[in-house]
Amino acid sequence: MLTPDTAHEGDAPQAAPDASEALLNVQRRTVDALVGYVKMVEKAEPEFRPVADRFRALHDRHNAALTAMLIRHGAEPDADGTFMGTVNKAVVSLRALFDEIDEDVMDSIRNGENHVMQAFDEAIIANGMPPADVTDLRDMRDEIVVLLQDTRHLD
Repeated sequence: MLTPDTAHEGDAPQAAPDASEALLNVQRRTVDALVGYVKMVEKAEPEFRPVADRFRALHDRHNAALTAMLIRHGAEPDADGTFMGTVNKAVVSLRALFDEIDEDVMDSIRNGENHVMQAFDEAIIANGMPPADVTDLRDMRDEIVVLLQDTRHLD
């Protein structure tokens, strides 16, 4: 957060420590989801692949934006995500061995997206989050909501 004695004209507002940690949490969950979607696109049935690819592309764009945001605030992004990314990838791979990766995975996708959106919600209200970042975070969260609404007919 900027204070009058540390602010310089033209400097971008810096996220407070709480806000930086919340941004890092969103970025990590986004990477975790992205890792799973990369594997899902690879293993998906041809008719479901475009849906999986839309989720992959969305999280790829969000990861790039969140990474830039973290760097702008002097925080280091997490290129690998958390252990959940490994779990997501393994679950998709295992499911592909025994079942098809098709619209039947939508319940799992919705649950995973809720986990990502929760991180966005926490970051949006984080102490010291610059207003411009709040707007960007809300926009990214809204994109997830729209994609979930666009795919609600699948099950």
